[in-house]
Amino acid sequence: MEMHRVTTGQRRSVGEPLGVWLIGARGAVATTTIVGAIALRHGHTGTVGLVTESDPFRASGLAPLDALVFGGHDLLDTPLVKAAHALCRDVGPLAPELVRLVEDELATSEQHLRPAPAIVEGQRPREFVSAVQRDLDEFRAASGARRVIVVNLATTEPLPAADVLALDLDGFERRLDLPGAQVPTSALYAYAAMDMDVPYVNFTPSVGASLTGLQALAQLRGVPHAGRDGKTGETLLKSALAPMFRMRSLQVRSWVGFNVLGNADGLALSDPTIAASKTESKGKVVPSILGYEPHTLVRIDYVPTLGDWKTAWDLIQFEGFLRTPMTLQFTWQGADSALAAPLVLDLVRLVDLAASRGERGGLGHLAFFFKSPVSCEVHDLAEQYALLCQHVKGA
Repeated sequence: MEMHRVTTGQRRSVGEPLGVWLIGARGAVATTTIVGAIALRHGHTGTVGLVTESDPFRASGLAPLDALVFGGHDLLDTPLVKAAHALCRDVGPLAPELVRLVEDELATSEQHLRPAPAIVEGQRPREFVSAVQRDLDEFRAASGARRVIVVNLATTEPLPAADVLALDLDGFERRLDLPGAQVPTSALYAYAAMDMDVPYVNFTPSVGASLTGLQALAQLRGVPHAGRDGKTGETLLKSALAPMFRMRSLQVRSWVGFNVLGNADGLALSDPTIAASKTESKGKVVPSILGYEPHTLVRIDYVPTLGDWKTAWDLIQFEGFLRTPMTLQFTWQGADSALAAPLVLDLVRLVDLAASRGERGGLGHLAFFFKSPVSCEVHDLAEQYALLCQHVKGA
């Protein structure tokens, strides 16, 4: 088997580059993440929204934000500068004057972006894996990164077949050598990264490293991974509000949520086969917190005129004392990329810390950031935050 290695065992020192390889590197979340990191480096913006810049984390030895250097893959060839200007208000969260301030560094970051390898009909999936690993090796060498972390920000995939989900590591690797074999692209990226000791973060609902065989690979290689599906909006509210109903012994009868968004993610989710993985991820949070199954409904609709903005409206029917019927409604409106980008920066720093500590496998203490967290069954937001703080402090 062709092997590539990105060195990950070196100790952190301030100023050493930390490489961040973004899958979907020219998309809205990735572009906002890169713009945000550059803006923070030069003091053009503050740290609002960054969990790792709050008090419980400042003394944890996290990599400095100005050490981050970005590379990645995308199917599109839109220049980063153009992608950033396309996200200026009112289409997206970026201020035009901020984009102008960081244009030169965006152009510099462009040198580390590569076209995503093509998946050719009849090709062995291992050829795709090898192409990804060559680009990761090149990025490490060109950037001088002491460690590289892969973050999946690509468009959501349809749910894979049950036989793929059940593959053990041997079965998965055999499938890599079968011409024309169907393997989710997110899983190929996860394998490519972890096979060369590179930590992997899955910010999407796609399967990624959650396959049985890939979880075994993470343990075998001694590499950490985190995911799935970043928790940025409606589900964040659910994970905070549902514990209130449980603690106050209020019986939730029905919890329905309607979501509209207008970016590329919204367009992709207009396909029911793709939306299924997202609605599955969003729909299981409330029952898991309450401990029973109220009537639930999650709907996602594409509204192209919204741009990067999204709105969620939730209706909750519940019973109080004497079976009195009551109702709670909330509306959540926000810029999708501005909600997601700081979490990407947080996760890169926290996964880097875990790798430096020699942690391996699914990082359950990062459940706070995800709708479908790996290696953790806790969905209560406050409990997740407590687990995160305790773990980072080494408690």
